[in-house]
Amino acid sequence: MRGTLAREPRALARLVSGVENRTPGWEDAMKALYPHTGKARILGITGPPGGGKSSLTNRLTAGLVDRGHRVGVIAIDPSSPFSGGALLGDRLRMRDVSTAPGVFIRSMATRGSLGGLCQGARDVARALDAAGYDLVLIETVGVGQDEVEIVKAADVVAVVCVPGQGDGVQALKAGIMEIADVYVVNKADRDGADQVAADIGAMLALSGEDTTDREMVFPTNSLSGEGVEPLTEALLDRAARVEHAPERVSERAREEVLLLVEREIARRVRAGLAEDPRLESAVEGVVTRRSDPYSAAEALLGLFGRMEVVTGE
Repeated sequence: MRGTLAREPRALARLVSGVENRTPGWEDAMKALYPHTGKARILGITGPPGGGKSSLTNRLTAGLVDRGHRVGVIAIDPSSPFSGGALLGDRLRMRDVSTAPGVFIRSMATRGSLGGLCQGARDVARALDAAGYDLVLIETVGVGQDEVEIVKAADVVAVVCVPGQGDGVQALKAGIMEIADVYVVNKADRDGADQVAADIGAMLALSGEDTTDREMVFPTNSLSGEGVEPLTEALLDRAARVEHAPERVSERAREEVLLLVEREIARRVRAGLAEDPRLESAVEGVVTRRSDPYSAAEALLGLFGRMEVVTGE
């Protein structure tokens, strides 16, 4: 931990590996680091596959370093079906900045997370914060419209769209399009880019979003760098506003605590029932139709003490 606080890259890399792999002692290390966090701003880059998120992150990182920032990058890759690790596709597209001073890049696997972001990514972002990286970019795996976990972890979220990935109605659908602080129309040199930008503008108008004080749609070309500078300015501007939005910070903390509680409860329930014959009895009852899954679950929950559950339509 001392090496991480002293900004030693090798010490940070060891800590990050321990956190990602959940090696013994990782949680104690994170508890000790927590008082040294809270200074970094987290920028989320998300959107459908093939949108050029990695190339855009590469350009953004280079520009931020030129401005004097220390930048940590967490690139979320799909999990390997064989090893469970990251496939490292994003890391390969960031070779321009991977060895730059003041940059730390880590590729991570989704580890089965359906929201494009695993809890380990939140923990690694916190470690980067403690190590003195004032900006942390989290580039999610290519996600769909209902996979929006990044909004619970980032101060600012940029949703990357590109022309040629569906008709204009896609921009009007709920889900991922609702979480953005800014919208990026990447590969803006392609036909149809203007229409994508217009569709997003129409969506914002229909939603009643107040866009009078700031621009929200940014056309870019991550290969040439065109449009990246205005986008960088917008992201930094919105990141600075987080200090004046304590309700957003509180909501993120609340969501993380609840998520950790839910996962720990699930772990304890599974561990407690792993060799309990009553689980097998309940399963057999469901299979033979003598019982149903709902009644079986209620009965098994009773083994862990009374728990009030509030449900609603």
